Amino acid sequence: MSNNMILEMKGISKSFPGVKALDEVTFSVKEGEIHCLVGENGAGKSTLMKVLSGVYPHGNYSGDIVFSGEVQKFAHISDSEKAGIAIIYQELALVPELSIYENIFLGHEIHKNGILNWNETIKQAGEVLKKVGLKINPETQIKDLGVGKQQLVEIAKALSQDVKILILDEPTAALNEDDCDNLLQLLRDLKKQGVTCIMITHKLKEIIQIADTVTVLRDGKSICTLDASAGEVSENLLIKNMVGREIDNIYPNREHKISDEIVLEVNNWSAFDTKLGRKVLDNISINLKKGEIIGFAGLMGAGRTEFARSLFGNPDNYIVSGELKINGDIKSFNHPKDAVKAGLAYLSEDRKGNGLILQQSIMENITLANLKELEKNFVIDTNAEIKIATEYSKSLRVKTPSIEQLVNNLSGGNQQKVQLAKWLFVKPHVLILDEPTRGIDVGAKFEIYTLMNELVAQGMSIIMISSELPEVLGMSDRIYVVSEGRLTGEKHISEATQENIMQLATN
Repeated sequence: MSNNMILEMKGISKSFPGVKALDEVTFSVKEGEIHCLVGENGAGKSTLMKVLSGVYPHGNYSGDIVFSGEVQKFAHISDSEKAGIAIIYQELALVPELSIYENIFLGHEIHKNGILNWNETIKQAGEVLKKVGLKINPETQIKDLGVGKQQLVEIAKALSQDVKILILDEPTAALNEDDCDNLLQLLRDLKKQGVTCIMITHKLKEIIQIADTVTVLRDGKSICTLDASAGEVSENLLIKNMVGREIDNIYPNREHKISDEIVLEVNNWSAFDTKLGRKVLDNISINLKKGEIIGFAGLMGAGRTEFARSLFGNPDNYIVSGELKINGDIKSFNHPKDAVKAGLAYLSEDRKGNGLILQQSIMENITLANLKELEKNFVIDTNAEIKIATEYSKSLRVKTPSIEQLVNNLSGGNQQKVQLAKWLFVKPHVLILDEPTRGIDVGAKFEIYTLMNELVAQGMSIIMISSELPEVLGMSDRIYVVSEGRLTGEKHISEATQENIMQLATN
């Protein structure tokens, strides 16, 4: 890593209707370093990177971008790519039906005498795949790869264009622990090859592991830049600068007042996926008491989400067997709306794909699952809808100028709060939270944990699915562990540790 500045963003300001997203932000990156950009949801991180990459073209913001010593005026993302800047978003931009080599060279195909040269394309794709440590046939279709390998293909695509700065926006949000470790090691290897990396992430442990330098944004302003070599990058200091205050315990204390009343009971639950041609759940039995939070732990692909969705009206059309009881009554749901009527709600891990309608307003999303309550003479009572949406938006502290704001324009943490509000409005007895804090910052996490504690104190019961073991241990009363569709163990929180949970998860 040199001391030469490859990038300087000076006095960058950017506004949207009713919101100043960036306010005189200064951001400098040294050549050959790994620079983490952190802050709460809505702090302006992604907006700043979209300015840098040309998504927001010159003229749509104020301030200067100085890259490799020259002021840049990118009019389009293709201009930044030509200059050597590549950005990889959390939602991967690959074409599932095309092969790896076709995706890598999509948009900058290799030609010979005006004809696509597929042999050379496959050869060069193989070479760039070696750089990212992916040993796989370049002719494999993207749809046949897991998320971790797809992430590596995205990086290979960037490297195929002689990238100087690689920007990664929440690259590990959807990865399991092994894939996370592999990706972080790849970034270290790319650093040795002279590639400068900017990484946006909410995972503080990853920042401490990987960063040479950290810049913190808060409320659209640059707060500080921390040097890891000087010992300035610590979890407490990061949290303090991100949220503007100290959070002594990210998992808020709760009195574990749990009733003996069982509100949900599942016996001998199995599910067969006809598309995959195999069982995804095998003879699972659990129970959930009133006022209790149970954690559902396991590796990715263990069957946690499949279990939740099969209970919640089975939208994936598994062949299901077993018994489900809610408040002592045997239930059978043919559709998620039947589950909602019975007092069961499910917050999806995929808030953008399954949880929210991004092109609709905050108000429309909050009331969507319970419009019948707002009906008056077969017409939606608009005044009541505004009142309900405003109340939930305020109580969950959604950062927005108006409940008319499109959900697509919100940060990830605020989108998650809207999804939570939608399900709280149906007033469920049992709330299933699938990866409730994925991709959101430490301050928003604390708010969601506090809300969970408040809900169970009021008598609601929660099943929390999470890939983060500290979160499972920090929030649960009991923990169930699944592996390959089977229940491999149950631990009361008093006896649960990361080690014994992981041992059960790998059985």
